[in-house]
Amino acid sequence: MAFSEGEVERYARHLVLREVGGPGQQRLKATRVLIVGAGGLGSPAALYLAAAGVGAITLSDDDVVSLSNLQRQILFATADVGRAKTAAGAEHLAALNPHVTVTAAPAVTAANVAGLVAGHDLVLDGTDNFETRLMVSDACVAAGVPLVSGAIGRWTGQVGVFGRAPCYRCLVPDVPPDAETCVAVGVVGALAGVIGSMMALEAVKVIAGAGQTLGGRLLIYDGLHGESRTVRVGADPGCAACAR
Repeated sequence: MAFSEGEVERYARHLVLREVGGPGQQRLKATRVLIVGAGGLGSPAALYLAAAGVGAITLSDDDVVSLSNLQRQILFATADVGRAKTAAGAEHLAALNPHVTVTAAPAVTAANVAGLVAGHDLVLDGTDNFETRLMVSDACVAAGVPLVSGAIGRWTGQVGVFGRAPCYRCLVPDVPPDAETCVAVGVVGALAGVIGSMMALEAVKVIAGAGQTLGGRLLIYDGLHGESRTVRVGADPGCAACAR
């Protein structure tokens, strides 16, 4: 897969990286990524993946941009308020990197999740509800597609990479009865940038085959105290998804 002169210059800092280089950049260009949720986490993740040269990005969301989104959803501008997030996001990503094909898709549902996931090589999930997270994870397991999952609330965030096993359902078997959302508890805007960027970083590592990903591990970041820790996530032999 050849690069134009403009692409060589654009990706110059990747091309000189031993862990990426030409082969890794070619893999990035050939990869199709589905981003579920074009919100606080999907925004920075999409920007960095488009900047990195991922060949095709699908944004899955059915929400519109609201003024309260702009505190953390850096993919959008004030003029986008009232527009569909997927349409506005696709426009901004194309302006950032015209070599990336961006497709708008509806929000994930039980009826369409399998089809959305199956057409991609990697999935990033930054949604804020467990029902969607579990649907996406189950579809990724069924299709054999790796999943990068991120979550934030208040001052704390987490990110992990899941494959066939352990899967996200091994970590969260069912919807927690006391599940919280950012709408209810709030979130500091810059935290979305930290975790969304880490999701993009893990995605680049997965695609390029660089370094050690967070596969089988969960990184937990406490932004209020400036601390982080990594915990192991083991495969659940009784998991309803990956143990079948």
